[in-house]
Amino acid sequence: MGHTPEHVSILQWAGVAVLAAAAVIWVMVLARLLRRGRPGTAVGTGARPLGALPRQRENGPHRESVRLTPAEEAAFAVLVRRLGDEH
Repeated sequence: MGHTPEHVSILQWAGVAVLAAAAVIWVMVLARLLRRGRPGTAVGTGARPLGALPRQRENGPHRESVRLTPAEEAAFAVLVRRLGDEH
């Protein structure tokens, strides 16, 4: 870098340096955030759950079932046939 232009003040050079440093920090933070969202990449000490989101269940909800009467089964079969005929 030898000689600096005479029409550029020290404050302008300081502004350029601050903007360059901010850009570098922004790129580093952005890269870290993008890596954190990608599965299989470890960032920091380990995955921590987000406090604002509820914990996910390991398995789904319990299945529920209801016994149908013969009349209900017949009505359901008619409904299925009618819906199948429309296509």
